[in-house]
Amino acid sequence: MNHHDWSQLKQRAVSAADAVALIPHGSRAFLHGGAATPSPLVEALAARRDLEGLRLYHLHTEGPMPFLAPECEGRIRSISLFTGAAARPVIAEGRADFMPVFLSDIPYLFNTRRLPLDVAILQLSPPDEHGWCTLGTSVDCARAAFDNARIVIAEINEQMPRTHGEAFVPFSRINAFIATDRPLHQHAPDPENATEAQIGEIIAGLVEDGSTLQMGIGAIPDAVLTRLNNKHDLGIHTEMFSDRLVPLVEAGVVTNRFKAVYPKRIITAFCVGTRKTFDFVHDNPFVSFFGSEKTNDTATIRKNPKVVAINSAIEIDLTGQVCADSMGHNIYSGIGGQMDFIRGAALSPGGKPIIALPSTAKSGKLTRIVPELKPGAGVVTTRGHVHWVVTEYGAVNLQGMTLRERAEALISIAHPDFRPELRKAVAAIRHFHFS
Repeated sequence: MNHHDWSQLKQRAVSAADAVALIPHGSRAFLHGGAATPSPLVEALAARRDLEGLRLYHLHTEGPMPFLAPECEGRIRSISLFTGAAARPVIAEGRADFMPVFLSDIPYLFNTRRLPLDVAILQLSPPDEHGWCTLGTSVDCARAAFDNARIVIAEINEQMPRTHGEAFVPFSRINAFIATDRPLHQHAPDPENATEAQIGEIIAGLVEDGSTLQMGIGAIPDAVLTRLNNKHDLGIHTEMFSDRLVPLVEAGVVTNRFKAVYPKRIITAFCVGTRKTFDFVHDNPFVSFFGSEKTNDTATIRKNPKVVAINSAIEIDLTGQVCADSMGHNIYSGIGGQMDFIRGAALSPGGKPIIALPSTAKSGKLTRIVPELKPGAGVVTTRGHVHWVVTEYGAVNLQGMTLRERAEALISIAHPDFRPELRKAVAAIRHFHFS
């Protein structure tokens, strides 16, 4: 008899309320994020009225976040390691917390018990005949959370893809689970605008055959991916990917042939997207998921040839400081993996670290290339680390440039409407005039 027959094991499932009842007062819990957010457990957790002093650590989550409601205050404290739209206002009000941390360092915090985890709240794929579930679409920090938490509570979802790499976790380690059969949270790509299209064109021109790509989420990385069909033998070593990568694999553009680390395979920590992405990663040995301490390790990234890292910014000052996680004091996202990949690409043979941003915000009313960052703005990539900066007006490489040269280069790719005032500001700060 097969001891790991899911149809039999499923009978051990409990209700969501009973599963979250195992979470002790005053404990620290990790919540699975992205497409893997275990929403039924999230709802049950927020509904648990007797709970006190739970510290809930999470990255960007999808779906409703009822634990952020004022009535959960005192019971559940959200701590974002990377945040999204739902938590932003709550962090700004002081009812939730934010931790600035490299994505590559989070597993280390759990592994060393610098952040001792009591509970991991996860969404898994059903066990196979050998008793292995997988962490599905998000291995990133969930792997370390699973390994270090005393209590593992899971949503086992029939529709969670089975993923390869370090995604496998033993069913026997799960303390309580609910059984579901529901679609994952989807994230469809937005249609691109003219600015994003232009930036995509410029960056695609910087990508050589045989490059290893890392791309973040959003319109600009998507715009780049849709313009790479004429390239050959691209490799992927990234923190995340979404729908726009799939056609490049199907067209034979992505072969991973020249990668030095895990050649012939796509390496990622998590994926988001639509059913297209989830079907693509399901039981696909061409895609390996690893913890973020491995995918985002600069020493590993730099071994690959021609690493092109494409990351975004909220604003950049005329010395090259990149703000990417906040708008002034208001936390917008997180440090994530930008620095890991920008530095890894800089050290890779023939690598190109790229910060890409539209030249303006607020429908052209504000320049994103600024004389100085807003008070409270978080410098995610320092001016010592920045190389390529791309807007719809062009691409400049700041490496080896003085402050004066940087200012000139960045003003040349600022929106023309703002160039005179940027020149004036830099003349006052640096005591020189443009030729």
